[in-house]
Amino acid sequence: QVQLVESGGGLVQAGGSLRLSCAASGRTFSSYAMGWFRQAAGREREFVAAITRWSGGTYYADSVKGRFTISRDNAKNTGYLQMNSLKPEDTAVYYCAAATLSGASLSSTEYAYWGQGTQVTVSS
Repeated sequence: QVQLVESGGGLVQAGGSLRLSCAASGRTFSSYAMGWFRQAAGREREFVAAITRWSGGTYYADSVKGRFTISRDNAKNTGYLQMNSLKPEDTAVYYCAAATLSGASLSSTEYAYWGQGTQVTVSS
């Protein structure tokens, strides 16, 4: 198994940037594909981005393409989500997740391991 802890959330003005981190412990991080999901108040959890085990492929929701970048450093057992040009509609709790996939998935049901989430609030 793997344990995940998110950090880096906070309050930022529209147009600003944040970098989220996902620290993993337990089984070797490179054994897992990694995804980022978010859940705004009163809404269902939605896919944000995903990355394969060795960074061979990255995938993004249409709403964040060109603004967010997912990456990982397996030597540090850490994943990242760089968020630029933030918009108020990006406000949500952001979760990292891990899946035992050779590729990556946009579906939350494919991810067995989840962090506790970190709040991102974007003000106007």
